[in-house]
Amino acid sequence: MEIDLAAAYERCRRIHKRHGRTYYLATQLLPSWKRRHVHALYGFARYADEIVDRTEDLPPAARAARLGAWSDEFLAGLAGAPSGDPLLPAVLHTIAVFDLDPADFASFLRSMAMDLTVTSYATYDDLLDYMEGSAAVIGTMMLPILGSRDLVVAREPARQLGFAFQLTNFIRDVGEDLDRGRTYLPEADLAEFGVTHDDLLAARAQGRSTPQIKALIRAEVARADEHYAAAASGVPLLLPGSQACMRTAFQLYGGILDEVVAADYDVFVRRARVPGRRRVRVAARSLLTRAGTPMAASARG
Repeated sequence: MEIDLAAAYERCRRIHKRHGRTYYLATQLLPSWKRRHVHALYGFARYADEIVDRTEDLPPAARAARLGAWSDEFLAGLAGAPSGDPLLPAVLHTIAVFDLDPADFASFLRSMAMDLTVTSYATYDDLLDYMEGSAAVIGTMMLPILGSRDLVVAREPARQLGFAFQLTNFIRDVGEDLDRGRTYLPEADLAEFGVTHDDLLAARAQGRSTPQIKALIRAEVARADEHYAAAASGVPLLLPGSQACMRTAFQLYGGILDEVVAADYDVFVRRARVPGRRRVRVAARSLLTRAGTPMAASARG
C-alpha cells in the first residue's frame, strides 16, 4: 500500500510539472514534506479538468459519465473504500492528513460538471458562482497545507487568490476556450463594450483583437487586479515556510497580466507567458524577502 501511495504521489507530481509550470516552480520553494500534498491537489484538479477538456472526441454524455464514475470512486474513497485509481490514493491521503473539507471537493466537481453543459455566463455574479467551485475552493483546500497563524482570517484572502488566478487564466486563454465552444467573459461585459461572440471568433481567426475587445480585456484585467489586491493580505498570514511559494505564485500569475498589458490587451496576437528569466528572478527575490512582509496591493510592480 505504501508503494502504491508513493506511486500515486509521483503521478500527481508529474502531472503538476507538465501542466502547471508556473505553480510547480513556486511549489519548489515549499518545505519538501509539503510539496507532495500540493502536487496531489493539483493532480486531482487537473485530472478532472482533463476528463472535461481533453476528451472532445467523446459526446458530452460520455464525458459526463466518465467524470461521474471518477467522482463516484473518489467519494467512495472518502468513505473508506479502496481505490484502484493511480492518482486518487494520494488525494485521499492528503485529505486525511490535513482533515480537508470534503465539501470543497464536491463543489469543485460540480463546477467541472458545469463545463460539460454551460458554455457562457450571463453576468459576473454567475461566473463567480462557477469560480467558487473551480477556484475559490482550491484556495481553501490549500490553506491547511500551507498553514497559517490565523486560518479564519486567512480564509477569505485564500478564496480571493483562487478567483484572481482563475480569472487570469480566463483572460490569457480566451482563444483556447473559444476553440472548446466556451467563453468565460460574461455576456453583460461583452454587451457593455459592444463585443459579440462572432467578434471574438473573428479575432481568434485573424490573430488580432479589435479596439472594443481590447477595452473589454482591459476591464477584465482591472477586475482581476481587484481580486489580487483582496488576496494580498493573506500571504503574510501564512506560516513562514510557505510564504516564498505563494509570494512567487502571486507575482508570476500577476506577471501573466503584465504580458497581456504589454501586448496592448490583445489576447489573440500571442499567448501571454512570463519569460523564464523573470520566473527565476521572482522566485529568488521571494526567497530573500523576509517572512511577514506585506504584499503590494497590486499584482504588478
